[in-house]
Amino acid sequence: MKKHIVCLGDSNTHGYCADPADCADGALQRFNEEERWTCLLQKKLGEDYLVAEEGLSGRTTVFDDPLYEHLSALDYLYPCLKSHEPVSLLIVMLGTNDTKQRLGANAYAIGLGLRRLVRKAQTVDCWGPGGTPNILVIAPLPIDPRVERSPVAQEMGAGAVEKSQRLPGQFRAVAGETGCHFLDAAALGCAYNQIDFMHLTRRSHAALAAALAETVPTLL
Repeated sequence: MKKHIVCLGDSNTHGYCADPADCADGALQRFNEEERWTCLLQKKLGEDYLVAEEGLSGRTTVFDDPLYEHLSALDYLYPCLKSHEPVSLLIVMLGTNDTKQRLGANAYAIGLGLRRLVRKAQTVDCWGPGGTPNILVIAPLPIDPRVERSPVAQEMGAGAVEKSQRLPGQFRAVAGETGCHFLDAAALGCAYNQIDFMHLTRRSHAALAAALAETVPTLL
């Protein structure tokens, strides 16, 4: 059987494209299968791997959004992992949406949310040979301060930028505490577009895929 890699994330895993000039299918506002980091990772890893795309725009670690339903990864985690078992590696790249002002969570609380999500994942009976949980936490790129003058400024609200800047440190600590692998997207050559300043560019999708293609085999 192939090694199953589950990529659990938000719009930057789903492949949302805010800049029509940066993606082949601009009218669809989504990077296509030749552009998304998950699909590029599949191609780079080859036939011995199966990369499962589990990206949802607006998804949080554990927080319920009062305006939209079913965005907490915690609620979806069990069926997600069980549907892809045996799971060789779970990649979690979440946290950006947790910084929204209306959710009322500071960076420390968001870190606790990630810890709760990871701890639940480690209890799910879905893991491959040996049954040992194998999780890679990726700290999302901090939101560019220019988001405050962008079309999504009110959606994110006050304080989102500052909270996002503190997430890599919080997430690194959680990964160490829970025995997870850790990567920081800011160190992988990733950048945001010049429209909303919080979604990855096509080049950044490629950079993330390239970095993970080198890292993932070493974790299995």
